[in-house]
Amino acid sequence: MRFSDYLQQLTMESNGKSVRADGTRVGAATGEVFWGEPGTNGQHAFHQLLHQGTRLIPVDFLGFAQPTEDLPTLDGVGSMHGVLMANLLAQSKVLAFGRTATQVVADGTPPELVPHKVMPGNRPSTTILGTKLTPSTLGQLIALYEHQVFVQGVVWGIDSFDQWGVELAKVSALELGPALWDVDGSTSVGDSSTAGLIRTYQLARGERSCPH
Repeated sequence: MRFSDYLQQLTMESNGKSVRADGTRVGAATGEVFWGEPGTNGQHAFHQLLHQGTRLIPVDFLGFAQPTEDLPTLDGVGSMHGVLMANLLAQSKVLAFGRTATQVVADGTPPELVPHKVMPGNRPSTTILGTKLTPSTLGQLIALYEHQVFVQGVVWGIDSFDQWGVELAKVSALELGPALWDVDGSTSVGDSSTAGLIRTYQLARGERSCPH
C-alpha cells in the first residue's frame, strides 16, 4: 500500500536536481513528480487531471492476476479483485483511446455537455501485470524503478545520491527552532515572511498576546 510513497522518495529525492555532477546547469527537465494510490482510490483523487487536464502525465498501472486475498461482489457475480482489475484496464484504455465528440453525441448527450465529456486520449501509460504480489515480485519492481532512476541520473549527468536541498532545510529547521519558543521576538529569522508565520504560530498556541 505504501509502494507509491517509496517510489516518490526514490525518484524525487534522487533526481530532483538542476545542476549536473560537474557543477553545470542541466539543460532539460529532470526528475518526475510521483504520487499514487492502491486500488481505485486514485480515481476520485487525481485521475480526472490525468484524463482531461492540460498537462500530459505518463502513468504506470501495476496489477496482479492472482489476489493475495479476495471477496465476492455484493451481487455475487465475480470478485472484488476482478472489479479492481476491470478498473485498472478501463483507466489505461480511456487514457489511450479517449472518447470523441461523435461518440459522446451518439450517447444522447445534450450539446452543451459534449465538450465536457470528450476525452482526448493519446495519453501514455504503462501497464505491468504480474502473476501474484509476492516478496519476489515486489523486489523485482523495486529493482526496476531503482534502475530507472540510476539510468536517468546517468543520462542527465546528475548525482542521484545526494540531497543538498533536503540538507539545507534541515539546517534551517535547527536555526528556526529557538525562534518558535522566543515569544519576545528577539531571535532573528532573517526574513519578515517567516517571522510573521512564527508569530501566527505562537498566537495560535496562546504563547503570545495579540498586539493592540
